[in-house]
Amino acid sequence: MNIACQTTDDRQVEAFADANVWRRSMPTLFNPKTHLSYVKPTAVHTMKSFGLPDIGVAPIAASEPFQLFSPEAVDIMRKEALSDIVQEKHFFGCDLAPFQLRGYATEHAKFSFEAWSHPDVTRIVSEIAGVDLVHNIDYEIGHINVSIPGTRLDHETVPEKERDAVVGWHKDSYPFVCVLMLSDTTGMVGGETAIKTGTGEIKRIRGPQRGCAVVMQGRYLEHAALPTLGGQERITMVTSYRPRSPFVRDDTRLTTVRPTSHLPSLYGQILEYQLENTEARVRHVLKMIREDMRADRVNVKAIKQFLGFEIAQLRILNKEVVEERFVKKGHVAEAVAAQRAAEEAERKQREWSGIVD
Repeated sequence: MNIACQTTDDRQVEAFADANVWRRSMPTLFNPKTHLSYVKPTAVHTMKSFGLPDIGVAPIAASEPFQLFSPEAVDIMRKEALSDIVQEKHFFGCDLAPFQLRGYATEHAKFSFEAWSHPDVTRIVSEIAGVDLVHNIDYEIGHINVSIPGTRLDHETVPEKERDAVVGWHKDSYPFVCVLMLSDTTGMVGGETAIKTGTGEIKRIRGPQRGCAVVMQGRYLEHAALPTLGGQERITMVTSYRPRSPFVRDDTRLTTVRPTSHLPSLYGQILEYQLENTEARVRHVLKMIREDMRADRVNVKAIKQFLGFEIAQLRILNKEVVEERFVKKGHVAEAVAAQRAAEEAERKQREWSGIVD
């Protein structure tokens, strides 16, 4: 399912036709001095301003679009992501987003991988988010969502009112995302990110221009990528982020990514960093316990807090690692609906217990 030849720019078609040509001419390293073109966003919206509770890991909800990468950087990222080998080996489709490219960056997109891993880019995203972040896992670097005439699939499971969205209504699996526009949006109508507010109204964040990005705390926002009118392409690159500190709770849920992933890579990388964070917390508490033993004292409250936190985190992690035979490939909408029902049941249970968000 090659989309290179479906772009409107003949020069892009020629560039995509022979992947070896651009590989030979492509810069081998990301250079922030030439490839970053950062301009601060004009505004950053908070959860409170959207009428939503501060249930996330930071107060912000989403930024307005801001310039992030240079035209040259975007050209390279497009060429890497839209190469034949990436489309052949890393294509995924689902009922919420029929054309995705995932898990290709470490092997086939060195420039993109280095760009999103670079400390300067991480610092920019962290400053906007208001919390020190790192990219979530290597598998989630450079995730591509594509909307081009003729590439959409007919999924009867998607509600009719949502079928025209590039990505249907959902919450992200990870705390933060940075969404970069790879398409020329000149004359584009539509393409906004729609967010459901606490009042039930829809807030639209205008679509970014080519090379511009939006930072969003998508794990806690019900949102959708709206379509463009007139059949214009909309190609975005998404990189997910999580708090750097192992002492911040991890609300990762694999609902939206499990059905569209190579599970050995996804599970392996998720388990690796989460268990490393667990190890860091254990070492921290062990140090406290050993100091207390030497001082002939014990901090039961701190120990109970630690154990409660670890039990909660491991319980969540255990639920997210689902046997492959139970994973319905491509069926994200069904998983999202089940998660909504579970979250609503948990909310009602808290209300019944007198603990309201």
